[in-house]
Amino acid sequence: MTNVNKIDHPLCEHLLGQLRRVETPPSQFRLVAHQLTQFLAIEATRSLATRQIEITTPVAKTEANEIAQRIGIFPILRAGLAMSDPLLDLIPSASVFHLGMYRDEATATPVEYYSKLDESQPVETAFIVDPMLATGGSALLAIDAVKRWGVKHISMLSLIASHDGVDTVVNAHPDVALYMCAIDPVLNANKYIVPGLGDAGDRVFNTIPNQ
Repeated sequence: MTNVNKIDHPLCEHLLGQLRRVETPPSQFRLVAHQLTQFLAIEATRSLATRQIEITTPVAKTEANEIAQRIGIFPILRAGLAMSDPLLDLIPSASVFHLGMYRDEATATPVEYYSKLDESQPVETAFIVDPMLATGGSALLAIDAVKRWGVKHISMLSLIASHDGVDTVVNAHPDVALYMCAIDPVLNANKYIVPGLGDAGDRVFNTIPNQ
């Protein structure tokens, strides 16, 4: 699967252990998610086009490069919000477009409730972000929405994916590049990634039930 990219780095593995631990508090969870997202972003932006410009340093004029395309960040609400700022830190000129989806707990299928992509010229490159790529249902809805808008170059960044989720997206959208820090083996009966890290949204926003 050419378009599937798993980050292989000792620091990434170290941070993943912290992210998965049930004892990790929300404040630390958010920090580690931020750090891991930047690992993903560095890899996912390797193919961005640049153009040459002239700048002036304190001692001379010289040539430099700048990003040559309009970039959009598409967080899948709500957990995807944890991955927006790390990308914006690296690409402050990017635009952010929110995609609202929730999982119907009775059927484990995604339901789209918000998507506001304006009628202006679409971005040239899209980074869809969601910490968990479980069944792949929300990812497919998000990719379909971004493609309908007219975006040609799409990548999806997730902290953890399942084999099922990866296969679902690759089969439906082989042109979309996937980046993740780990690919876990299975989904449980409730369609949660195992071993996973629980509900990323609850852990980011400190809304874990019965706590």
